[in-house]
Amino acid sequence: MLRREKPHGFTLVELLVGIALMSALLLIAAPNFATWMQNTQIRTAAEAVLNGVHLARAEAVRRNTPVIFQLTSTLDNTCTVSTTGRNWVVSLDPVAGVCGTAPSADLAASAAGRIVQTRASADGSRNATIEASQASITFNGLGRPTAGAGMSVAIRNPTGGSCSPAGPMRCMQIAVSSMGQVRLCDPQAASAASGNPTGC
Repeated sequence: MLRREKPHGFTLVELLVGIALMSALLLIAAPNFATWMQNTQIRTAAEAVLNGVHLARAEAVRRNTPVIFQLTSTLDNTCTVSTTGRNWVVSLDPVAGVCGTAPSADLAASAAGRIVQTRASADGSRNATIEASQASITFNGLGRPTAGAGMSVAIRNPTGGSCSPAGPMRCMQIAVSSMGQVRLCDPQAASAASGNPTGC
């Protein structure tokens, strides 16, 4: 007598139960995922500004000439330098009105601005806002700010809510010391002096 094999697969009831469970899990996870995405935009913007400041400092030391990190309103030729600018430009000269000039390998040429590198705010952090203590900082050949004053840049995301501990957003801050030390920190964490290395 031949035995007939039982067919493999899912029944309609099993499939519907599986879909219902997956839907419930997605509904539970969706708010946390949205908060995570908004926090990611803060982190992306903070790391981008941090990289720009590091680039300006490194280029100043490498070239042994002043290099400027500037926050700008746009990256076209209508740009202005702004403490709330979400784009940045690293250059050898001030760039107000010439941000549309393409970065060039030959910075010895007299091209307006002599731009080393730019970064647009739309690159992964469109909801992040920036508030800086000053719109630009110039590093000398020793990697120190030429004016002797540091810079502070706060990055937030009001679209996602207020900063922790009152809200879900983990806001970030970039601090440039008067000696040229650059660090990314959490303004809500206890200060670095109290032993928390992530605090401002």
